Amino acid sequence: EETKQEEARKKAPVVSPPKPQEKDLIYDRSFVCPVCDSHFTAKIMKSNKARLLGTDQDLRARYDGIDAIKYDVVMCPVCGYAALIRFFTNVTSSQAKLIREKISQTVKLTTYNDENYGYEQAMERYKMALVNAVVKRSKASEKAYICLKSAWLLRGYGESLRDKEDYDEKLVATLASQENEFLENAYKGFSEARQSEMFPICGMNTVTVDDLVAVLAVRFKDYGVATKLLSAVITAPGAN
Repeated sequence: EETKQEEARKKAPVVSPPKPQEKDLIYDRSFVCPVCDSHFTAKIMKSNKARLLGTDQDLRARYDGIDAIKYDVVMCPVCGYAALIRFFTNVTSSQAKLIREKISQTVKLTTYNDENYGYEQAMERYKMALVNAVVKRSKASEKAYICLKSAWLLRGYGESLRDKEDYDEKLVATLASQENEFLENAYKGFSEARQSEMFPICGMNTVTVDDLVAVLAVRFKDYGVATKLLSAVITAPGAN
């Protein structure tokens, strides 16, 4: 009888765990806008729930069931102030004045009611974050980081389209071209930042920034820059 039960267990089909749903990996977090003092909520990823699948060479993290990049911009629906979540509260009074004058009085925001952020909505949020960064005269690193994450977002969008049998090849090619432009701007911005700003930069230490800039340098065929930076990374104490 035990032998029969054992054979039955071996023949039983292996049931895979259910794939995580994006809506189950996000939550609504409350914020207070530092520009207009409005209270609002934004969707944020539950970092302790999503399973990390791997990381691209340029540091883009890939998760199971969700593209985390879509949820990294916080935007006030009242005045239009937007920024990456790590920079959202870092606004001086003079910067807030610039935003109210040049963005809040002119911007027309699209209203979305979906249970999660789609790629088009996320792209709009990133564009607003970059516009705000330019208007408030942010550091080169902040603008470069927005460009880098915008490129990651476009990459994820393209990958999501390729999973469909009838995807639009022209749209995918356009997204790839836009990704390349954002990566080039990120490369220039981080190259400037590592020369003029104190570390850590955007939460990254010297080794991480040098590795990132080196990867981008290879992409744009600046092999001399890449070789110099990677040599420093390899010999840096504590580099993993």
